[in-house]
Amino acid sequence: MTLSTKSLFALLLMVVGVGTVFFRHVEGWSWIDAYFFTVVTLSTVGYGQLVPATVIGKIGTTFFIFFGLGIFALAIQQFGQFAMLRRRRKALEKHLEKTND
Repeated sequence: MTLSTKSLFALLLMVVGVGTVFFRHVEGWSWIDAYFFTVVTLSTVGYGQLVPATVIGKIGTTFFIFFGLGIFALAIQQFGQFAMLRRRRKALEKHLEKTND
């Protein structure tokens, strides 16, 4: 992992943590429910089992979506690129082994 990938991963964990704490305190949900809603919202799955009931919760959710979704999408793109480069490197090494034999 590069430094930027590590930073992005740390930022993603921070967003999940802040979202979890926010929903825990604003909506009064349990820690697991707040965490679940945070991850489901960030991933755009949106099961609809939990819905913010307070005005501040609804407004906070919209800001959380705009801010967090960008970070989540960037993280997914970076991790996908990392996996793809790893596969290409292995395929190239395998090809070089065959040509050197």
